Amino acid sequence: MSATSADAPAVERPAHRDANVLRWLGAYTASMMGDNVYYIALSWAAVRGGSPAQAGAVMAVSALPRALLMLGGGVVADRFGPRRVVIGSDAVRCAAVLAVAALLWITSPGLWPLTLLALVFGTVDAVFMPAVGALPPRLTSRGQLARVQGMRGLAIRFANVVGAPLGGLGVALGGAAAAFGLAGLLIAVSVPLLVSVRMRDLPPDDTAGTGDTTAWRDLLVGLSYIRRHRVLAPLMLAIALGDLGFTGPLNVGLTLLADERGWGASGMGWVVAGFGTGAGAASLLLTVRGRLPHAGQLVAYFVFGGSVAIGALAYAPGVVAAVAVALLVGLLAGLSGALCGALLQTQAEPAYLGRVTAVASLVSLGFAPLSMPLSAAAIGAFGTGPVFVVSAAVCALGGVAALAAPGLRRAQLPR
Repeated sequence: MSATSADAPAVERPAHRDANVLRWLGAYTASMMGDNVYYIALSWAAVRGGSPAQAGAVMAVSALPRALLMLGGGVVADRFGPRRVVIGSDAVRCAAVLAVAALLWITSPGLWPLTLLALVFGTVDAVFMPAVGALPPRLTSRGQLARVQGMRGLAIRFANVVGAPLGGLGVALGGAAAAFGLAGLLIAVSVPLLVSVRMRDLPPDDTAGTGDTTAWRDLLVGLSYIRRHRVLAPLMLAIALGDLGFTGPLNVGLTLLADERGWGASGMGWVVAGFGTGAGAASLLLTVRGRLPHAGQLVAYFVFGGSVAIGALAYAPGVVAAVAVALLVGLLAGLSGALCGALLQTQAEPAYLGRVTAVASLVSLGFAPLSMPLSAAAIGAFGTGPVFVVSAAVCALGGVAALAAPGLRRAQLPR
């Protein structure tokens, strides 16, 4: 299962031409496609098996263990190694999904297996996400990490575009059982690919914990490391503010804006497509370019530009203009997000990568979604325009945090 740097190629090559990185990318893409199919199957089975309120509860069940256990998942990734954790996570998810598929094929058990499956996914995600974030520095050199972030972004976009229709096709042909079976098979594809991936040896850090200390002690050591770090601490704040101002308007706010302007579901779909196209273009740019200079400053400038575009979206005169603005939002948000990810991976010591990724994931996936109900309530009280502008201002504070911290402002990606 383990491999050493002696197995790695002596001559460094670009990540998009490295067979080892491409095997990891294939595994990650298959796993993400399986996730997309799984969510389609889960939502369909929940709606068919209970009331709308019960279906909503089933869909939300996985969020709680993910948020509560994410920091602990970072400790697990650092203690046992991200590759081992990712392989184990995918194996557990595959087995759980296939078990539910078989159960649904044989009988109609109601909502309890769906609830249990959602809990399992949420729990496994809590260790899977930090481990996935800690893997890239073990696959390639530090100078290729920005390119890997771009490749990862392309994989996510591809999985989103292809996975959802596959899930719908599975439901149409064989119901939820077939869709769950398809999801399990896609996740299963990732396991042998991950087993074949070679890991680079990274220098140990004796101060990082994860030795004879307790898991709680390791967590405290990791949080203290982030708090004292001259780049990571302000970067976490910038990510938190940027996501907090971005998540509400681009989720529930967009739906309410489309309804208010009479764009309809098709108009909103075009706007969402514009955002996805922009984000995909950002990932492609980083994949081809590999590195952007003055990364810390660029994060701030991209966040500033994205915040202006978010505020402008509420005042777009029509669907065409809204699509153009959404494309710009996606491009700038994609660039800033990828650069933040690359900075996290290059600035953090290898022994802390799981815990650093866990904190960043918790900020984005745990705290930022809280803005969605707040945005909906505020739009109901004040209208879309003011709320989008306030959200843009919150997002812009992330850029201020990046520029105000000398360490982050001067941060560079390695060559």
